[in-house]
Amino acid sequence: MTAPSGIANAALLEAKKLTIQFGGLRAVDEVSFDVKPGEVYTIVGPNGAGKTTVFNLISRIYDVSDGHIVFQGRDITDVPPHRIARMGIARTFQNIELFEHSTVLQNLLVGRHCRNRTNLLSEIFFTPGVLRAEVEHRDKVERIIDFLELQHYREQIIANLPYGVRKVVELARALSTEPTLLLLDEPASGLNIEETDDLANWIDDIKSDLKITVLMIEHDMRLVSRVSDRVLAMNQGRVLAEGTAAEVQRHPDVVRAYLGS
Repeated sequence: MTAPSGIANAALLEAKKLTIQFGGLRAVDEVSFDVKPGEVYTIVGPNGAGKTTVFNLISRIYDVSDGHIVFQGRDITDVPPHRIARMGIARTFQNIELFEHSTVLQNLLVGRHCRNRTNLLSEIFFTPGVLRAEVEHRDKVERIIDFLELQHYREQIIANLPYGVRKVVELARALSTEPTLLLLDEPASGLNIEETDDLANWIDDIKSDLKITVLMIEHDMRLVSRVSDRVLAMNQGRVLAEGTAAEVQRHPDVVRAYLGS
């Protein structure tokens, strides 16, 4: 059955002329794009292009100077940062942000906090509702541990883990929030070729098996070409080109941004 016109192509996320200014510098200058449900959409560009700043605007760490952010048809431009995860947007960071002296399992359970429906009084008396919620949270987390093959590390302290495993744990914590949209900020940074190949497989599975839409920032064009449905290239806070990975890599403005005139 063919979906009615306008429904199949409806955007999950829309960035409309996003602009942010720090003093006299426009770090992001009227950037517009849309992310459709079920796709992997990747933002590329040289260092300082404004890519992570766009993520910080979407996740509401920064307030926009101008423009709008629309998620699932709702304007979230002024939504407080602490409500973003509950709305269905999760994110990882360039620099790993985990609780280093807690276990893998404990870090993933922290990701369930935004799904907590109990209150302080019921938790003090540990009511049956609290018990059911704890069981549900643990079940959700254990599924993510199995999905990302973290069983061997589940009780290990984060500080004792190799860098590549920590990157996977941060991905797992983001997935534990049950997102509709997953923001991945340079997920392959610091990974070797084998780890990057595993990451590519997981991104494919996140899209196909978990039905989660992915918005990614990445420098590894091998990974970008393998997993991305569409790619947006930025430089100096502005959009240069949008299309498939191959189209964007061939675009003259993108070539100049990376290689010079």
